[in-house]
Amino acid sequence: MNIFITLDYELFFGEKSGTANRCILDPTNALLNILDKYDIKASFFVDAGYLFQLERQKKEYGQLEGEYKAICTQIRHLSDNGHGIELHVHPHWEDSYYDGSNWIIKTERYKLSDFTEDEVMGIVTKYTKVLREVSGKAPVVYRAGGWSAQPFEHIKKALEANGIFIDSTVYPQGYYDSSNQVFNFRNVPPLQDMYRFSGDLTQPDESGGFLELPISSIRVSPVFFWKFVMRKLRKSPHDKPFGDGYAVPSSKKEILRLLSKPSYTVVSVDGYKAKLMDRAFKYYKKNQKKEGSFVLIGHPKAFSTYSLEKLKEFIENTVEQNRYCTYSNIEFPNFPTKK
Repeated sequence: MNIFITLDYELFFGEKSGTANRCILDPTNALLNILDKYDIKASFFVDAGYLFQLERQKKEYGQLEGEYKAICTQIRHLSDNGHGIELHVHPHWEDSYYDGSNWIIKTERYKLSDFTEDEVMGIVTKYTKVLREVSGKAPVVYRAGGWSAQPFEHIKKALEANGIFIDSTVYPQGYYDSSNQVFNFRNVPPLQDMYRFSGDLTQPDESGGFLELPISSIRVSPVFFWKFVMRKLRKSPHDKPFGDGYAVPSSKKEILRLLSKPSYTVVSVDGYKAKLMDRAFKYYKKNQKKEGSFVLIGHPKAFSTYSLEKLKEFIENTVEQNRYCTYSNIEFPNFPTKK
């Protein structure tokens, strides 16, 4: 099995963004302490809009200068040491700003489909440029912020123009619909491995010019999310996230759905969800028709002592008989990847 550890490298987007140290720098270093021991490389989907705003406003606000330098230093260290640095776009940064003491996060335009196609071209181009300048390498993979990559036709030209032909946003059977975050991957069957697509990233097309490498997902019962809630209420130091900000709250409709009926969730390195890694991996290994891909997702801001311990155990149990990869290791005809 080819195993990918993929991380969305970002702040929080709720009422409190959190700090770069607690949400990004410290948990990423804690992760590297584990990965370096086994010489495993991960893929970091860097929130390039955050980078763009840091670079743009650091001259006006001196306190952002140190933050920008520290973030850039870590990204370049990751890149120079063989980790993948890929494009993650949260376009709400177009409307968000630093007020001298805090990031003021505006999420009314949270997905690229909230912008015109010309605006999307400008956003993807400038975000790709700043990420390339910081990391020293051009990204070749895209992941939408909040999984909101639909309609894909709306962003297709912008990705093509910037040399990005691989997407890793989809997770099979996942869906969500709120005022500012929308995705529907219910057309993608469980256990789906990589596939070509064209205009619709949920519809395989053997002649398509794009490649989808889905994030792995697992079906869970409502009991899992009730336990998840109980763990949060206990407030154990073991479960405390590294990050010091707040996420955008889920809708009441979504919470009720998760607590009342079975659903699919991503296989994640974050918090209590890290408990699912072993079960999900065994399920994938047993049921995929051929040796396929197992794609973990995580967010450094959401790591906890518990989740990193579970990741370490998972790696120890899988590293000898499986292959840990970045997207540059993908062997798929006619798709450019970093060398």
